[in-house]
Amino acid sequence: MTYTEQVEKLAELIKEHNNVYTLTGAGISTASGVPDFRSPGTGLWEKVDPMAVSSVDVLYNNPRLFYEAGFSRFARISNASPNKGHRVLADLEERGYIKGVITQNIDGLHVEAGSKNVWEVHGHLRSGYCLGCNKKYPFEELVHQVELKRIPPVCHNCHGMLRPDVVLFGDPMPTFFFELQHKIQMECDFMLVVGSSLVVYPVADLPRMTKKMAIINNQPTDYDAKSEVVIREDISETLSDLREKLKSD
Repeated sequence: MTYTEQVEKLAELIKEHNNVYTLTGAGISTASGVPDFRSPGTGLWEKVDPMAVSSVDVLYNNPRLFYEAGFSRFARISNASPNKGHRVLADLEERGYIKGVITQNIDGLHVEAGSKNVWEVHGHLRSGYCLGCNKKYPFEELVHQVELKRIPPVCHNCHGMLRPDVVLFGDPMPTFFFELQHKIQMECDFMLVVGSSLVVYPVADLPRMTKKMAIINNQPTDYDAKSEVVIREDISETLSDLREKLKSD
């Protein structure tokens, strides 16, 4: 099947189903300058062990290591801007082709691009909070304190340690995730996976709960054989071509 035929088939599948949800991973944000995790030669996890610098255990037991070695990645991600792929998904939601976006990404770019129904299952970098009194802070406050070498950053109210609003290794999933699992089981009749290798659980279980699925991703996944369509081309361009096909029909 040629690339054009793949896009045409994907467009037909989306039109045939009433409850289409999109699941996105790091691959959709690489065009925004956010490195993904597993791409050979460039993936973040090839360069650093996330458990060694970005786990909840490190945050609590060695906060200086967390903020000196692991936090700079979060700060860089927070400066990224949405790319064409994010904007296309927001447009497809507005046009009624998809119900919303479930994302493993913490960059907040789907929200910034205009998507309304977004489930950020690993959290986001818009804010942080105090581990002592739960006071919320804009993420920029954490960055500001770290830049001033106030490590770890602390609450102005109770002097407790601040942490970002992201799900770290060792953290529980947010409570809404279990409601989302039920929603997908009951409602989703087609899932479009974009830029995810589908190896991080429990999010990678979500496609198992759907009737049909398709994948746009540069690397193979364990779900390729189950998918109606698998496209391994540039993500932003593929989504743009998909939108044009849907509009032309």
